Amino acid sequence: MAKAYERIADEIRRAIRAGELRPGDKLPAETQLVEDHRRSLPTVRDALRLLQEEGLIEKRHGRGNFVREARTKILRTNERHQWEKDRARKSVGERLKTGSTEQATGLSVSDLAFHASYSDGVAEGDIAEAFRVPEGTPLLVRSYRTRNASERAPLGLVTSHLVRGLVESNPDLLDAANEPWPGGTQSQLLMVGVELDRVEERVTARPPTPEEAEELELPPGTPVIALRKTSYDTRDRVVELSDVILPGDRTEMHFTTSLERW
Repeated sequence: MAKAYERIADEIRRAIRAGELRPGDKLPAETQLVEDHRRSLPTVRDALRLLQEEGLIEKRHGRGNFVREARTKILRTNERHQWEKDRARKSVGERLKTGSTEQATGLSVSDLAFHASYSDGVAEGDIAEAFRVPEGTPLLVRSYRTRNASERAPLGLVTSHLVRGLVESNPDLLDAANEPWPGGTQSQLLMVGVELDRVEERVTARPPTPEEAEELELPPGTPVIALRKTSYDTRDRVVELSDVILPGDRTEMHFTTSLERW
C-alpha cells in the first residue's frame, strides 16, 4: 500500500502530466498542501522531495515550488568531428550560418546565448602528460558556456586547453572577443597550419560537484556525463584537450562506427 507522501506525490504528478499544472506554474504553498491533504508538513515535504528527485518540480529559494520547465535536449554524435573538419575550410559566411551546438540541439543561432572567457594557465599532471609537454608549459585555457536564450542553465560546461606556443603566432586566437569563432576550434587551428587527423573521446558518468549541479540546474541525484576530448594533428601531436561536462538528464550520446567490408 502506498505511503501518504507517495499518494500526495501521485496526485501532483498526475496534475502535471495531465497539463493541469504547466511548466513554470507555482504549486500551492506547503501550508496549503498540508490543509488540502490533511497530512503533516514533514509528509508534504517528503512528497515534494520525491517530485524534485524525479525532475518534475524545482524549489526556488524564497519563492516556493514550481513545475520544472523542459530543458533543451542535446544529441552528441561522433560524426560531428568530420562535419566540423569539412566546414573548417568553407567561407566565413558559410561557417557563420550554423555550428556544432545548433546541430546538437536543433536550435538556430538566434536561439542561443554564448559566452567565452580566456585565461592563461600551465600544463600540470594529466594535462601535461596528455600534451606530452613538461609541467609548467604555458597554456591558453578557454571556457565556453552556451545556453538556449530562453533558459538560465547552460547546455554544458566546456573547458578547452591549447598549448600557447602552438597558437600565439596568430594574436586573433588569443582574444576571447573574437568568439564565437566561425567554424570553431578546427577552423582556428587551420589558421596556424594545423590539420586534425583524429579525435579521441573518453566518456564517464559521475555525480556532479555542487558547483556543477548549481550551474547546470540539475535535479537532486542527477549524474553528469564527463567527456575528455583529445584532438591529434596529422603529425600525431595532441593539439587540443577539452573537458566537457554534460547534464545527464537531457543528453543523449550516439555513436556510429563504419566497419570495413570483408
